[in-house]
Amino acid sequence: MQMTEIPFGTTDWNAVPSTLHPGVTGQATWRTQQFGSVRVRQVEYTPGYLADHWCSKGHILLVLEGELLTELEDGRIFTLTPGMSYQVADQAEAHRSSTEHGAKLFIVD
Repeated sequence: MQMTEIPFGTTDWNAVPSTLHPGVTGQATWRTQQFGSVRVRQVEYTPGYLADHWCSKGHILLVLEGELLTELEDGRIFTLTPGMSYQVADQAEAHRSSTEHGAKLFIVD
């Protein structure tokens, strides 16, 4: 990831407009900022959320609140709690998210 031509700035995530993204069950609320080619998001999953697709995009993801289950296409499952993160490159390992009780995340991709 190359971050260039991004001046210093701050973001009040509560002031960023949200968009809704339904899952197979539950929904995700995204608050998204774009800085050149870098997308930065605060994402909240409702309890019972299950992603509707396998994702092949690379991310750096940090769990802020709740508990996130990340399943890889090969069957491995990782449980992340507040303060835990994962990182994966573009086209490296397809993954999808779910949560039983809800989760709040910070994602850079």
